[in-house]
Amino acid sequence: MGIVLISHSSTLVDGLRDMVAQVAGADVPIATAGGTEDGRLGTSAPRIAEAIQGVLGQADEALVLLDLGSAALSLEVALEELSTAERSRVRVSEAPLVEGAVLAAVQASIGASLDDVVAAAESATTMAKLPRA
Repeated sequence: MGIVLISHSSTLVDGLRDMVAQVAGADVPIATAGGTEDGRLGTSAPRIAEAIQGVLGQADEALVLLDLGSAALSLEVALEELSTAERSRVRVSEAPLVEGAVLAAVQASIGASLDDVVAAAESATTMAKLPRA
């Protein structure tokens, strides 16, 4: 089980990869696709496809998490570049990028199923950040 992190910012997603890797350990492949090829803010379908294929080269399945709306458009194009067999091994989550990635990494690190990893990531949608009185 691997994780692909997509962001408009390479700095953001590279830092998140470092954070997630500390939680997940060495057994969970993590790839990133952040920014454009020329270093600007944005997303790149070829970079996304490459990240997904890189994770699938190391893991049976991949969970993809992304930041903002237009990243989904680039992801759709990237998924079209994959073979049918590759696409069948990929799940995309609408979970919050940071919290979802951390929760997914914990589950992936203990060998949870793809469904359980997705559920963990998506539980971040309702996760409180501050203690409630």
